[in-house]
Amino acid sequence: MSRLDGQVAIVTGAAQGIGRKIAEGLAGVGARVVVADVQAADEVANSLGGMAVAVDVSDQAGCERMAQATIDSYGRIDVLVNNAGIWSSLEPTPFDHLSVDEWKRVFDVNVLGMYLATRAVAPFMRQAGRGRIINLSSGTPYKGVPFFLHYVTSKGAVIAMTRALAKELGADNVLVNTIAPGFTLSDGVLHNPVQLEQLQDVSAKARVLVRDQYPEDIVGAVLFFAGEESSFITGQSLVVDGGAHFN
Repeated sequence: MSRLDGQVAIVTGAAQGIGRKIAEGLAGVGARVVVADVQAADEVANSLGGMAVAVDVSDQAGCERMAQATIDSYGRIDVLVNNAGIWSSLEPTPFDHLSVDEWKRVFDVNVLGMYLATRAVAPFMRQAGRGRIINLSSGTPYKGVPFFLHYVTSKGAVIAMTRALAKELGADNVLVNTIAPGFTLSDGVLHNPVQLEQLQDVSAKARVLVRDQYPEDIVGAVLFFAGEESSFITGQSLVVDGGAHFN
């Protein structure tokens, strides 16, 4: 019997990159995975024996449809991985040159999107008396990375949201934790030459483990927070960055 046999996990932003590897990891230990993404994700879902749901996480009705479609198909929601976010398309910009529209766009997805997805699944988890919510933050709030102020601030908000939600949902045995990856060579990042040029070498040299970080490096932490091994852990942030930063 696999670790998550019979459980159902929603992974947002799962069509590619970190989200796809997380979805593959959850499916690999027995979970039925809902591949939720603004992009078409039927091929990914089919390869995992799961279900694809088209959703813009910044849209409340869309998140509610995502949760209801999962219940209609599988009858339960055990795990929500809030992975969808804006990062790889961003370019380094001094804070006083950021546009208000871009700031709002980043927060709509990175912060509001996590809130709306969590709000949509929480009633079903509460009714079941258990659940795991895993939020993807970033190592950048711990390090104060310059020229990405909107992104860094949004990911700091995710850490704060995790702690507050853990307090509200703990009585219902719904655990809320954060994973904060370092600079990861995801599909999107590999197509952004500016990020690669300015961040890859600096990030690798800052690590105790001096190598590049890949989406696969984050999967183990997700499986830990999704499983019974973490059943008495909530409101915590786990930095997965090869030792670039110590809390």
